[in-house]
Amino acid sequence: MFETLFAMDAALILTFTGAGILLNITPGSDVAFSMASGISGGPRAGVAAATGITLGGLTHVFFAVVGISAALMAVPHAYDIIRYLGAAYLIILAVKTWRAPPELEKARGASRLVSALKRGYLTNLLNPKVALFIVAFLPQFTRPEAGPIWQQIFILGLIFNASGLVINSTYGIAAGLAGHRIIRMGGTLNKITSIVFGGLAARLIWE
Repeated sequence: MFETLFAMDAALILTFTGAGILLNITPGSDVAFSMASGISGGPRAGVAAATGITLGGLTHVFFAVVGISAALMAVPHAYDIIRYLGAAYLIILAVKTWRAPPELEKARGASRLVSALKRGYLTNLLNPKVALFIVAFLPQFTRPEAGPIWQQIFILGLIFNASGLVINSTYGIAAGLAGHRIIRMGGTLNKITSIVFGGLAARLIWE
């Protein structure tokens, strides 16, 4: 695993990390639930919700690793198929994100720590959009020459979920401390994220 990590392109990892941070910052259902839990149960509930969400995300990464590994062994040119289907999905996400209203006002949080953890995990785990996004987003930052694709996806998944844990926890803590007075910039961030999705899709198509 470490051999694969050191063989991966450092610039590509930095690009992925930056894009992942921007995407995690954008207020979506995960951010909304972390904030709502922070408002309902205080900063600790916000962190618990973020932790549950992260565990759900890691579960999706595990299934993506298993599924993509099986596809690569069973289907000729599966790597290219996955990348181009990912590009198409990112274009769809770009359009939907551009048009979407902020989700921060919709979510209902959990005030108790265990409840926040469980609901965060189940909400993320049972969301098929998260699984589709991981399959679409992570593979485009992999390179066959760097080592096994499944190992690269696993590494990138850890990076993405680590940044998500920090960001969602920060949102949850801020909401717990500031309550409904916290500044929301969901609409603007949605537009920025939409542009990022479109750029990533274009990069895949013309690479």
